[in-house]
Amino acid sequence: KILGYPAIHPVERGREHLSSRFGYRRDPFSQKYKFHDGHDYSCRIGTPVFTTASGRVKKSKYWGSFGNYVEVDHGNGYITAYAHLSTRNVKVGDKVFRGQKIGEVGNTGRSTAPHLHYEVQYQKKAVDPTPFYFEISVN
Repeated sequence: KILGYPAIHPVERGREHLSSRFGYRRDPFSQKYKFHDGHDYSCRIGTPVFTTASGRVKKSKYWGSFGNYVEVDHGNGYITAYAHLSTRNVKVGDKVFRGQKIGEVGNTGRSTAPHLHYEVQYQKKAVDPTPFYFEISVN
């Protein structure tokens, strides 16, 4: 069951810069203060994106402002979401394992630069991803 809890970074440490945190921030398009439901990691296009917990792919599609988007249901009330991908390596229904590559960083959808938007949801409500980061390597 522990593999179903988000517990690693979605991109390899050292290949990313946390450019926007969970919480209120100035929206880069409207310049108004809005709530940001996840973390944004600035990375080069093509940087591998890993699922942070084992589960089943719930969505894998181009989804409006999120661009190329993958959502994983971990079956315990937790869902993780990965947006603005350049590629998606999984389809709906696929079983995925913590640390599995599910896509690559991109600049799709409503995006100002290449990055990964990463969300953790619990009981259908976005929560701060920070407490879920443990020092577990994906390699």
